[in-house]
Amino acid sequence: MSRAKGNIAEEKACIFLYDKGFIIVERNFYSRFGEIDIIASKEEVLHFIEVKSGLDYESAIQNISPSKLRKFIRTVHVYMKKNALDVDFMIDAIIVTPKDIEIVENITL
Repeated sequence: MSRAKGNIAEEKACIFLYDKGFIIVERNFYSRFGEIDIIASKEEVLHFIEVKSGLDYESAIQNISPSKLRKFIRTVHVYMKKNALDVDFMIDAIIVTPKDIEIVENITL
């Protein structure tokens, strides 16, 4: 996916989260392991969110490979340590398709 399409999907995801009562804390946090697209909070839980887009749900969700998820988790730990955080958190994905936006909460390996 091109960076421009990724930016559009991330913008749609932020609007979706805001409408669901989330507060956007940070966007595009980078570490040497990878990137966290969106960091948001809701009800005292920090959500680290990977945004994926595609023509349909299946093609988008399949882009979250075990390798990608491992790098994402390492980046989450870098963020937590860098900011000296000891809070409840979840790793989520937002799937953006031409017809819908869905959140998949608490994804794991």
